[in-house]
Amino acid sequence: QCLLSGSWQSDTGCRMVVSILSKDGRFSGSYLPGFAARDPKILTSPLEGSQQDAGLVPQPTFSFTVQWQLRETARTTAFLGQCYVGTNGEETLHALWLMREAAESPTEDWKATR
Repeated sequence: QCLLSGSWQSDTGCRMVVSILSKDGRFSGSYLPGFAARDPKILTSPLEGSQQDAGLVPQPTFSFTVQWQLRETARTTAFLGQCYVGTNGEETLHALWLMREAAESPTEDWKATR
């Protein structure tokens, strides 16, 4: 199936909850990184994204962004990945991410993206 609605947890303890999955593949939800338990500045953050139609392809691609709810700085992370269905029917997400922090000036821009 590979429908993203529901709860997901990464190997590093990050948690994602996709609460709304529309018929056109758009979704929203929340994201909390695994290290958040050790850092009170990090709160559960909203996410928005889209997924290929799982009815058209068996292992769809997806993308979503997280607008971090931080007390001291502005950050956004973009995730891009694919949902795989194993031989046992278990769904697994594989994704890459790119995070952008607000830079204080154009001369600091070079170190703002990871």
